[in-house]
Amino acid sequence: MAEYAALIMFAAAFACLLLGYPVALTLGGTALIAAAIGILTGTFEPGFLLATPNRLFGIITNQTLIAVPLFVLMGVILERSQIAERLLDAMSRLFGRFPGGLGVSVTLVGMLMAASTGIVGATVVTMGLMSLPIMLKSNYNPALATGTICATGTLGQIIPPSIALVLLGDVLANAYQQAQLNQGIFNPKTVSIGDLFTGAVIPGLILVGMYLTYIVAVAIFRPQLAPPAENSESVSLAELIQSIVPPLVLIAAVLGSILGGVATPTEAAAVGAAGALLLALLYRSLSFKQLLDVGKATTTTTAMVFFILIGASIFSLVFRGFGGDDLVQSLFDQMSGGVVAATLVVMLVIFLLGFILDFIEITFVVVPIVGPVLLAMGLDPIWLGVMIAINLQTSFLTPPFGFALFYLRGVAPAEVDTWEIYKGVVPFIIMQLMMMLLLAWKPVLATWLPSVLFK
Repeated sequence: MAEYAALIMFAAAFACLLLGYPVALTLGGTALIAAAIGILTGTFEPGFLLATPNRLFGIITNQTLIAVPLFVLMGVILERSQIAERLLDAMSRLFGRFPGGLGVSVTLVGMLMAASTGIVGATVVTMGLMSLPIMLKSNYNPALATGTICATGTLGQIIPPSIALVLLGDVLANAYQQAQLNQGIFNPKTVSIGDLFTGAVIPGLILVGMYLTYIVAVAIFRPQLAPPAENSESVSLAELIQSIVPPLVLIAAVLGSILGGVATPTEAAAVGAAGALLLALLYRSLSFKQLLDVGKATTTTTAMVFFILIGASIFSLVFRGFGGDDLVQSLFDQMSGGVVAATLVVMLVIFLLGFILDFIEITFVVVPIVGPVLLAMGLDPIWLGVMIAINLQTSFLTPPFGFALFYLRGVAPAEVDTWEIYKGVVPFIIMQLMMMLLLAWKPVLATWLPSVLFK
């Protein structure tokens, strides 16, 4: 029984999460209780806990994680300052006169919102409140409308710059170094958040292209499902430039500075936050009270992320103290099918956990456990990070437990049936599964651009 203590601890934490206990307290609490039982029974070395202060200090002094509150601030400002609403209005007036035009507009605006906000719930709720009434008023098929909103809202998992990729990149960097040290490589290679951002660009754009192709195909072959907007007004060139160019320039500046090697993700996040604030002031769309609300929302989200990170750090420390990493390694080694089977199992577990856990918990708890093992088996860290991001995105969409479905159900009108939402996301889930298969077949889609830009 003692050799399986790490897995028992993991199962106990999982059970507590299902019961609704706070994530950070669950992770830290179950780990400390398991450590106490292990010390009393002589199956856990107390010295492992002495590393806790160093780990917490490492979290506080991690320069990369400074990007988290800055990206959160950027996203919250763009969300609260009605910049996204102006952008959607301009795009709808530009494309709305065509069949499927509203769907195309929602997808493009959702892509930009996802890139700037990076938080699935915020993007889905915002897009649902802004665009769903317009689409329904224009007689869009409810399934197509809700499916489009849910799918574009989850693009924040894969479209850089996003908080999900920042956190995932930091965890994978540590896992990659640990995997190399375990193999006796004492001058390990590194992987940065910029690498992961760059690796996600092509798969993210392909995914958006798939969404747009599907919407246009529906508009062509079944135009009654995506009719032109009623009483669609034309938009002047000046209005179009005023609404579209500033957010595009902001995101291009943030992402371009990272991809071009001009700035680190942290520096680029600072530019993004300052630029978003400047845009809000120029539009005069952010009052002093709203600015205070933005500060509170940013602080709350950042505190949640770091509190979970502290609990996850203690959990992974105790997990390793019980020999959990060796146990996972041996389980994977005994598995027939080698690295392919191990990767499939991990992806399935992450997919299922995505039904009940947010990307933050999965990134901080699951990836540090399985990441070093998979990377030691020869997987590319950039490819693995992009696959995990798309996998979580798919999980958040899949009925009946997908987070995005619950978020949209909460803001959708009562006349929109839940079954319509479930039915609407199915084509987008199929497209995301196709993207994962394409990445598995051609890993170069994720690894080529980083190898060129950061050669």
